Amino acid sequence: MTFSHRWIGLFGAVLLLAGCETADSVLFPTLTGEDPAGETEAQQGELADGESVVLYSDETITVEPMGSVTETQIDETAFGNTGTFVGQKVRELAGELEQLKSSVRQNRNSYENQRVIAEQNAQRYYATVAAITARLQIGTTPGNPVLVSQYNAAQAQLDQVANDVAIFNTLNSAVASNAALTSYISDAIDATFRLSGAVEEDHRQLGVLEDENNRTIVTVERTLNDLNSLVERQTVYVNAERRRLTQLAQAINSGRLYGPALDQLGTLQAPAALTSEVALATREPLVVIRFAEDDVAYQDALYQAVSAALERKPGALFDLVAVAPAAGSAGEVALNSSAVKRNAEDVLRTLSEMGLPADRLTLSAVTAGDADVNQVRIYVR
Repeated sequence: MTFSHRWIGLFGAVLLLAGCETADSVLFPTLTGEDPAGETEAQQGELADGESVVLYSDETITVEPMGSVTETQIDETAFGNTGTFVGQKVRELAGELEQLKSSVRQNRNSYENQRVIAEQNAQRYYATVAAITARLQIGTTPGNPVLVSQYNAAQAQLDQVANDVAIFNTLNSAVASNAALTSYISDAIDATFRLSGAVEEDHRQLGVLEDENNRTIVTVERTLNDLNSLVERQTVYVNAERRRLTQLAQAINSGRLYGPALDQLGTLQAPAALTSEVALATREPLVVIRFAEDDVAYQDALYQAVSAALERKPGALFDLVAVAPAAGSAGEVALNSSAVKRNAEDVLRTLSEMGLPADRLTLSAVTAGDADVNQVRIYVR
């Protein structure tokens, strides 16, 4: 008499992949433009001069599907009815092990298939971000609608990457349940070996079951290790890319990308108390921006100076001082003081767009006899 195979998996892979929602709901800087979520064809935006910019194309995705995992089934003829109580227990364990093996195969194959999907989603996201970055590096107009559309596409694609992590987490729980069941079957086999009233054939069959269970344990452990490593790595990537999108939103609004966000060059710490204006005047400034005319192009030089300072001193804080000339009538001094304060606020916004956190910046204003024009001086501490 042979036992009948039961192919009811502990966890259906289809149920794991369907209906799973992203655990984290992340708010990004809002940019206007149509929501591109759900689009799969090559997306394009038209520039004023007729130039066409491709957001992404599925044709660039070249991920090859990975092979499914197959395992040998338990040989029915290896578990004939010996007529003993132990023999009956052996056949019950064989049925449970076959159920487990079916679930393990499903979960492993689901993992391999989801890896292909996750890699495709990541490629689409990085291709869109690369297109945005390339355009910003050569310069463009503030709030370029083509970049806004690309940014919205990148947001939707990063959401899908985060959703892939949630799917892997759900699958991880299913594989962990497989691991618990392999442990239960292993203990049950050991206990059955100790039962009295067995014949030699019963022990031979138990040995076959033990070997099959040990092979299943290897597959489960490998899958569990792969999932744990992948989830940890992808979680770090998603968090880093969320910060990157924040910087890109600011860069799109200003129409330029300076380089890596300044907050990535130094460790964040609470600012010390603001030093006095007298003390600021006695210190050597890192940067002096002279506003002798309108539209002073200081941004690139400022980024280079601040990033170099952060490389030398990662915990650096920065004091922005609006300096107006002390010479002239009271009315002229008042007008200069008001204008240079606006200049200092513009410099502070520029540093924020470059990724420098606001709590690493202070802002103050003074008049100075050694200033011949309005200046913004930046000091490091």
